Amino acid sequence: MKLLTDFLPILLFFIAYKMFDIYVATAVAIAATFLHVAVTWLKTRKVATMQLVTLAILVIFGGLTLYLHNEQFIKWKPTVINWIFGATFLGSQFFGEKTVVERLMSAQINLPNPIWRRLNLSWVAFFLIMGGANLYVMYNFDRDTWVNFKLFGMLGMTMVFLVIQSLFLSRHINVPEKIDSGE
Repeated sequence: MKLLTDFLPILLFFIAYKMFDIYVATAVAIAATFLHVAVTWLKTRKVATMQLVTLAILVIFGGLTLYLHNEQFIKWKPTVINWIFGATFLGSQFFGEKTVVERLMSAQINLPNPIWRRLNLSWVAFFLIMGGANLYVMYNFDRDTWVNFKLFGMLGMTMVFLVIQSLFLSRHINVPEKIDSGE
């Protein structure tokens, strides 16, 4: 459910783009992301750092898009965000006691340290690939294709990655055997 609510601003961006243009869509994305962060804060009294970074980058790059009337800034935003996340996850391999992915998931799953590190590196690769894919589409296709990729391509890539991650994790989860109570 969280993944779907995180993609809501992107969906609203897509709808606004199809109905109006890239500039209205950018303003809608900024407003929707502010609203999403505000609702998250009101419901939980906390906001994830990744959400705040995403909001800040969106405000900066979206604001530049609107102020300079130059769509290149909003097109660069997914790459910048993904590469910042990739660098952060990579940095956590070397600094701190736990990797970012372990901090995010250790309450739900218990894994040995080498597996956490491998999982974290897979996220690094994912973020770098997502950022590169965005640049490839941005520079090799028209705006309509980029907008479609931003919603459908990036969502699809994320879903495929999460399925692969789940398959990887399933090999490392120890499920306790059922104890026969003799009944």
